[in-house]
Amino acid sequence: MTTDLESTKAQIQADITSNPIVLYMKGDKSQPQCGFSSQVVQILTHLGVDFVTRDILADETLRQAIKEFSDWPTIPQLYINGEFIGGCDITTELFQSGELQQILGKN
Repeated sequence: MTTDLESTKAQIQADITSNPIVLYMKGDKSQPQCGFSSQVVQILTHLGVDFVTRDILADETLRQAIKEFSDWPTIPQLYINGEFIGGCDITTELFQSGELQQILGKN
C-alpha cells in the first residue's frame, strides 16, 4: 500500500509541475459530484482559465495521497503553478477579493 501511495504522490507532483492549474475534485469539470467542487469549477471557468481536473472519486489511492501530499483534509484542492492554493472556501475568498485573479494574471 505504501508503494502505491508514494507512487501516487509522485504522480501528483508530476501533475502539478506539468500543468499550470490542477483541480483535485469530486467528479470532473463537466460533471462535478459535489457543490464545493462545482463552485471552484465555476470560478475558474468564469475567469476563462484553462485547467485540468483529477477525479478523486475514481481512485481511492489518489483520494488518500492528495490529502497527505498537501496536508489538507478536504476536497477540492486547487494548485496553481505548482503551489497549493486551497479548497473551496479559500479559493472563493481569493476570487472575491481579487487575489485569485492576480495569481492567475487575470487582473
